[in-house]
Amino acid sequence: MLEAMRAGVTEFVTEPVSANELGAAIDRVLAQQPARDPGQVVAFLGGKGGVGTTTLAVNVATAIAKSAPSSTLLIDLNVGSGDAALFVGAEPRFSVADALENINRLDDSFLRSLVGRTKFGLDLLASSDRGMVGPVDVRAVRSLIDCAARHYPCVVLDVPRSDPSMLDALELATTIVVVANQELSTVRGASRMAAALRQRYGRDRVTVVVSRYDSVAEIGRKEIERVMGGPIVQVFPSDYRLALGAMNVGRPLVLDNHNKLAASFASFARVLTTSAQSEPAAEPERPGGLFGRFRA
Repeated sequence: MLEAMRAGVTEFVTEPVSANELGAAIDRVLAQQPARDPGQVVAFLGGKGGVGTTTLAVNVATAIAKSAPSSTLLIDLNVGSGDAALFVGAEPRFSVADALENINRLDDSFLRSLVGRTKFGLDLLASSDRGMVGPVDVRAVRSLIDCAARHYPCVVLDVPRSDPSMLDALELATTIVVVANQELSTVRGASRMAAALRQRYGRDRVTVVVSRYDSVAEIGRKEIERVMGGPIVQVFPSDYRLALGAMNVGRPLVLDNHNKLAASFASFARVLTTSAQSEPAAEPERPGGLFGRFRA
């Protein structure tokens, strides 16, 4: 009995067990659970592959988790092809595939048994090395996000743009971040994705950011904002060498906030957690007819 109490047991029933006794014990356990609103859910989607979506999701999630360890869960929804675990130097035993394949069992206890914990405070539900048999069930994804949001103050989703079922599962997302860069094809793809997401989930829930930003690039911030139909909330400076080095050692760049790229990750994390989206800094207009090419 003493060992059970030390393990956290607060209720017990004796044999023979009656339905009334079991029901009353369950009611007492449920009454002990604190009720709270679902946590914040932030989904990151790339306007095109290779724009740094996972880098952004991992670093922003890590920045949020720094202030309160185990308060933030990063879910890699690239079920059989994600790399988030590499970015945080983790070798998880279980994965998002285990959660989706056992969705009927999913509760706080089961979820936490699947989650891996990093040494810097971020919790991770990683991609699987084996993938899943058959298509992903969008209802299962919704249930997973719902369960995570009820048990974590903040849930960050790394969402594959290539799987329409994942895009259909974002009802609980409080913020959907579309990641673009300064390539013409990426801006066009991101604008279409943002428009579709705004139509489905509402304009206020969709945010656009620009990764690998170069202030002297031919396609400037104003051009991207025109195509996107709204402001760019944050730009992340281009520093591929630093980002690659951080991934190779499995340590998110934001943990060593000594450069502009890490500072931009931390800044965006503050924007998300405080909902204080300030007006972006102005940038001079660029001459030329490049903007017309977006409409082609």
